[in-house]
Amino acid sequence: MRAFSIYAFCLSLAACALSGAALAADIGKADVTFMTSAAMAGKLELQASALAEKSAQSPQIKSFAQKMLADHGKADEELKALAKDKGVELPASLNQKQQDQLAELGKLKGAEFDKKYAQDIGVMAHEEAVALFTNASKNAADSDVKAFASKTLPVLQGHLQMAKQMHAEIHKAE
Repeated sequence: MRAFSIYAFCLSLAACALSGAALAADIGKADVTFMTSAAMAGKLELQASALAEKSAQSPQIKSFAQKMLADHGKADEELKALAKDKGVELPASLNQKQQDQLAELGKLKGAEFDKKYAQDIGVMAHEEAVALFTNASKNAADSDVKAFASKTLPVLQGHLQMAKQMHAEIHKAE
């Protein structure tokens, strides 16, 4: 009887392990790629915006950075919860390219920082994010992933519009 109980316990553990693997596998590679890409993009924007609060000269840049911290912080929490539900492990840190981009931004101060942040984080990063989330909102196989992308997309589009206006004003002030 004891051998049967140990055997049943081992089967239960194996079933739990397999169900977790199946959960992540059920979501599909494209959806996992979207979630990891979205997480990485969000991390870059959060870290760069925290830097902007300290290094920016323009009140407009600082205000934009505060909005990015609030909005991307909220989206980051929602993405983490979704990933946990789907059994997807999100990256814990920035990739090397993003680390280099953040380091380069960190070397700048004042007006130079403002221009670089407005261009790279404000405009370029949001153009990439809008493209990423647009694709997922149309093509994600998992309904929860699609809903997250669809819900977040209008916020990102609003950020992009704000960033374009901010970028134009920063460069007009030269």
